[in-house]
Amino acid sequence: MHRPTILLILLSAAFTFATAQSGIDNPMTRAVLKVYEQQLQENPADWDTWMRRANEYYNHNEYMRALNDVDNALKYIPADKKDERIQAYMLRANIYQVTDRPADALTDLNTVVSMAPDMYVAVYQRANVEYELGRYAEAKNDYKRLMRINPRSVESLIGQARIAVKENNLGLANEMLDQAVSYDPNNADYYVRRSSVRRSMGNHQGAVEDLLLALSTDSNNARATQALVDYGNENYAAVVTGLTQAMQSAPRVGMFVYLRARIAQAHYNYTAAIADYRKIIDENLYDYHGIYASLAQCQLALGQCQDALDNIDHAISMDRNTASHHVLKSQILRALGRASDAITSAARATAITPGNDVALTELGLCYAAEGKYDEAVNLFGEVSMSHPGMPESFMLRAWLLGAHLNQPVAANGFYEHVAALDGFSNEDVNSLRGFALLFSGKAAEAEAWMDNILNNVPDNDGFINFMGACFYAAKGNYDRAIDCAEKSMKAGYANYYDWTMNTDGLITTAAIRDDLRFLNLLSRYSLIFGR
Repeated sequence: MHRPTILLILLSAAFTFATAQSGIDNPMTRAVLKVYEQQLQENPADWDTWMRRANEYYNHNEYMRALNDVDNALKYIPADKKDERIQAYMLRANIYQVTDRPADALTDLNTVVSMAPDMYVAVYQRANVEYELGRYAEAKNDYKRLMRINPRSVESLIGQARIAVKENNLGLANEMLDQAVSYDPNNADYYVRRSSVRRSMGNHQGAVEDLLLALSTDSNNARATQALVDYGNENYAAVVTGLTQAMQSAPRVGMFVYLRARIAQAHYNYTAAIADYRKIIDENLYDYHGIYASLAQCQLALGQCQDALDNIDHAISMDRNTASHHVLKSQILRALGRASDAITSAARATAITPGNDVALTELGLCYAAEGKYDEAVNLFGEVSMSHPGMPESFMLRAWLLGAHLNQPVAANGFYEHVAALDGFSNEDVNSLRGFALLFSGKAAEAEAWMDNILNNVPDNDGFINFMGACFYAAKGNYDRAIDCAEKSMKAGYANYYDWTMNTDGLITTAAIRDDLRFLNLLSRYSLIFGR
């Protein structure tokens, strides 16, 4: 059956795991870099090689190395090589932007524009950086400058519309947005851009409509898809309403049904997601193995483990080479108490994609369920070496070392590592910092972290209060844990597996599961669990 490519893109993004090594480890890339190194040893003033290697590093997200190389290139590029110096400044400006140094980027862009006043991409990039820095008058001048370079500049119109919003001139902003789209009404990216500005204006219905127009114009537009999913985090109701209206207008367009299901699933509304996945299957809108895997994920979350197993088996029968399907089957089998069978499924996933961190973590959890703690710790250690900046594997490793292998000092070291991790804000519950502090004996600091998040971070779908319930359950403050649990369920956190079955590590609700107040909550909110 024909199905839009967008479905494949979405399913790939949602259900496949990162299996490829970083490009910098690719043998061909290593060989190229080795040649560059030899050339630079022979001639340290070879600016062309510095630039080639800088671009190679940049393309593989090695920004600090790229920055070092472009700095060296600029030392040696002759003053009369104008185009080459412009390329170097532009590359360095890009590096500064992706490494959150907009002021430095602006300095280089100023240099480029002084050398090439009509260079469209440089003026546009400078305008965007000026906007980011809050220098709206300068940004406005540059957006207008784009129109002088190209009288039909969509970038100019959308940029000026963004400024008009800042100036509270919403009528002008709307006029410019409509004019931009009118230049090419079949260009999906224009609708995505207009949606972004409408969103900043608080016009949520118009913003969602634009994203759906973009997808109707180009079903392969990944930017529109991602923007729609992201929008669901801010305004779930507006996105679901827009998709529902789109489905009413085009009932046989399975893409809209799928998107509504995915967004519902992402916000823990599993019963709604299941209904849409079943609609796709029952009405033959798509026949794709990922749909059955999605359905199985939702059923596992609702504790419908046998139904989940049936659906993931069906997905695997359609495609045996998708590692994530075997990982999901392993998770389901563990939930059913079949740890030895789960090991087989997790091992298949690692065979399909060696080094797959998600599969290795699942295999470690299988070993832990079997009481093979040393093997599990080794697997979590392998994952943590690959991702030293991510907390989950360290927390699992510490759990086993402290709770099962009588190594409290080693466990405490890993908790301290998580508590000291950079790259997370103090309001990001996914950093797990407060849990690490709690388990390493710093209860007051841990509670301050958790309370700050609960008091200051909007909890639109109940996940943050679920984490609060786990935190206070682990701390032994069951009154606070029950309070968080009620707020979480009221907000719609419907992961019944997490509430009642999950035993992976110490971040669970295990300590309150026999509390009569908790059991009453499960009964009172049974509808969100499909019960």
